[in-house]
Amino acid sequence: MPRPPAGARNLIVVTLDSCRFDSWAAARPEHLSRIGPVEARWSYASWTAPSHFNLLMGLLPHTSPKRVYASEYYKKDFLRYSERLGVKGIEWSRLVPSLYLPTFLRSELGYRTHALVSLPVLNPSSPVNRDFDSFELMPRHNDMAAMVDRLRFEEDRPSFWLLNVGETHYPYALPNELPDNWPKISGLHGVVKHLDDATDGLAVEFFTSVELKQLRDRQIEAVRYLDGVFAALFDRVPDDTWIIVTADHGELFGEDGYFGHGPVNHEKVLEVPFVEGLVPR
Repeated sequence: MPRPPAGARNLIVVTLDSCRFDSWAAARPEHLSRIGPVEARWSYASWTAPSHFNLLMGLLPHTSPKRVYASEYYKKDFLRYSERLGVKGIEWSRLVPSLYLPTFLRSELGYRTHALVSLPVLNPSSPVNRDFDSFELMPRHNDMAAMVDRLRFEEDRPSFWLLNVGETHYPYALPNELPDNWPKISGLHGVVKHLDDATDGLAVEFFTSVELKQLRDRQIEAVRYLDGVFAALFDRVPDDTWIIVTADHGELFGEDGYFGHGPVNHEKVLEVPFVEGLVPR
C-alpha cells in the first residue's frame, strides 16, 4: 500500500437511504445545514444497489446540466475530488481501469476503506464490497448512532467511510420504536417470500391518502432525528474531514399512483438532497 500524499483528508460519504429532497427540506435539519447549502440533485439510479455502485464509481448525484457534453460534466465533477481529498492532480483518467473509488483510494492514495451498511442488498457478499478493508452489514437497519460509535481513524493514513443509513428507508422507523408499531405493508417485510406466493392476479389494496401522508411524515421525522446523530458524527471525526451527505434515491408517496422506489419512472424517485463540505466546527 502506498504512502498517502501530504494533506490527504478523511472522506465520509453518508447515504440516507430513500430520502427525498423535499423530505429533507420539510425537516429543516439544523446540524446538517452547517456542512453547507443543500442542493436538489438527481440520482443515477432508482434502487439501492445500482445507485451505490454508481456512487462508488465516483459518480455522485448530478445536477442535470443542459447544453453540455456528458463527458465534460463527468470530468469537471470528478476534478472536485482534489478538493474533497486535499490531493492535487485527481483526474478521471486516474480512476481507470478500476473505475471504482475504493480501489483508487486504496491502491493509488494509500487510504483505509470501510463501509457500514443498513440495507441487506448491500451485504458483504454483494459486488459492492470490493477493495474495502472492512465492510459490515449492521445488526439493525435503523441505527446510524451505532455506526458513529464504530468509526475509527488512523493517525498515519486517511480513511474513506461509506455509511448507508436506514432510518429514512421504509418503514421509516427510529431505533427506539418497537417493531409492533411499524407500518405493515404486504410484501415489504419479506419481498423474496412474497414473490413466491400465489396471488392469482389479485392486487394488494393501495393506500389511502391519509396513510400515504403518515408514511411521508415518518420519513420527515426520521430526518429530524438523524440531524442529532449528525451532530455526534461531527464531534467524533477528526478535523479536516470532508463529508458528503446525500441519498441513493428518493421515494414515492402516492404521486401519480406510485409508492416506493425501484421499478418506478418518476422525478421524485430520482430527486435527492446533496450537501458536502469540511466537517463543521
